[in-house]
Amino acid sequence: MSAAAPQEPAVVVAAGTVPRSEEVLTDEALTFVAALHRRFTPRRSELLARRRERRDEIARTARLDFLPETAAIRDGDWRVAPAPEALNDRRVEITGPTDRKMTINALNSGARVWLADFEDASAPTWENVVLGQLNLIDAYERRIDFTTPEGKSYALRPDEELATVVMRPRGWHLDERHLVVDGEPVPGAFVDFGLYFFHNAQRLLAKGKGPYFYLPKTESHLEARLWNDVFVFAQDYLGVPQGTIRATVLIETITAAFEMEEILYELRDHASGLNAGRWDYLFSIVKNFRDGGEKFVLPDRNAVTMTAPFMRAYTELLVRTCHKRGAHAIGGMAAFIPSRRDPEVNAQALEKVKADKDREAADGFDGSWVAHPDLVPVARASFDAVLGDRPNQKDRLREDVHVTAGQLLAIDSLDARPTYEGLRNAVQVGIRYIEAWLRGLGAVAIFNLMEDAATAEISRSQIWQWINAGVVLDNGEKATAELARRVAAEELAAIRAEIGDESFAAGSWQQAHDLLLQVALDERYVDFLTLPAYELLG
Repeated sequence: MSAAAPQEPAVVVAAGTVPRSEEVLTDEALTFVAALHRRFTPRRSELLARRRERRDEIARTARLDFLPETAAIRDGDWRVAPAPEALNDRRVEITGPTDRKMTINALNSGARVWLADFEDASAPTWENVVLGQLNLIDAYERRIDFTTPEGKSYALRPDEELATVVMRPRGWHLDERHLVVDGEPVPGAFVDFGLYFFHNAQRLLAKGKGPYFYLPKTESHLEARLWNDVFVFAQDYLGVPQGTIRATVLIETITAAFEMEEILYELRDHASGLNAGRWDYLFSIVKNFRDGGEKFVLPDRNAVTMTAPFMRAYTELLVRTCHKRGAHAIGGMAAFIPSRRDPEVNAQALEKVKADKDREAADGFDGSWVAHPDLVPVARASFDAVLGDRPNQKDRLREDVHVTAGQLLAIDSLDARPTYEGLRNAVQVGIRYIEAWLRGLGAVAIFNLMEDAATAEISRSQIWQWINAGVVLDNGEKATAELARRVAAEELAAIRAEIGDESFAAGSWQQAHDLLLQVALDERYVDFLTLPAYELLG
């Protein structure tokens, strides 16, 4: 009698129970996620190793250029698949996490698209991961509502008035420790993508739409190729027609900026556009060129506007690349948020957002991002003025644009220098954001700006870079670890005075302070602050 074949190890959910989680974590859905993990995680690991090799090369040479080996793709005559009707007009997109209230508000916001975020605007507690999926299922089934403790009720408008959902899974670098297959944590990207696609692909097709995704933190066309292979496998697995999935890639790393055409090419049957992810882009520049000397030292975050020459080069190249290949070019986040209590703050926010969106529409973008429902009409007016009744301006090819590697890397073309106030702001934002993240909040209003993990990454990266480059600030003080510690201690004391001892003790303020200093001052620069932060997350 032959021995029985060994059973495959079960998928292990290593987490406490979340209400209604059995509706999301079905055996069939987990089997699909496990299939993604077993088939694709080895390649994901190879690509993460390749990131480290490339970063070592940049550290050695302080250079980056367009790839000679892919010149034929850049010179070739090809286009991405035509946009589906639901993604043809993207003039305003709202972003935000998938909690119940935000899900209703974003869908009702009047924006054409909602970026339903499991990445930078969401702290990946297991509750957020599972309930975020449940909220989207409930929204598609029209069984979602929400009532605040004060008694205010929220409910969905008719289907034809709702934003189209484009879901953003976590980046390749993040694991999900609460879901284990064969003794290994599953990459968060496969958990988020897998659960959403498995549960909603057929639901969306029945509504005349499809499973649409934003792909974050991509660093090369080989990473885009992996996503494309995941899409092909997933569509076959569920018997969904090839090309049903559509993906918009965030060009939010400096390395991806040199591979825009190749990224679109790899995803050409599934691509719907590129997005100018400005905050992570700045973080990526610091991360990759952090030891490249004074030439690569960024000034205060708020001094780096989209009119900076190297940022203009990046956004104009993105528009030209997208339109040359028949893809949508989507503009970046307006981080300013309106205030319903302070008319002056409100007026300034609306004015800055209008200027930002006017510039993007004039440059040829087909749409752009906002972080708050009150900003949807402002952004829509900017694009309406240029588009009129047309769904996009992909016919505007921007053949006048010719961008060189040197222009993309001309960080020193900006007439601004690091300041003491810039250091203090980086510390303030870093501590306040990390504290909220540790409590499970990924999108946080701080000093009238909507902050997410990307802005916290810039904050800690600039502190690291300024100290290691020996920058002398505008007040004559040298940026040192001692100065950062002093400013952080002052900020912690100011927060305690502001919120009171009881609220301070109830928060995670000391942990946030310690973690910011760890990732800003350690000799070894950790690639993402969310990696050590995740170890502290409940």
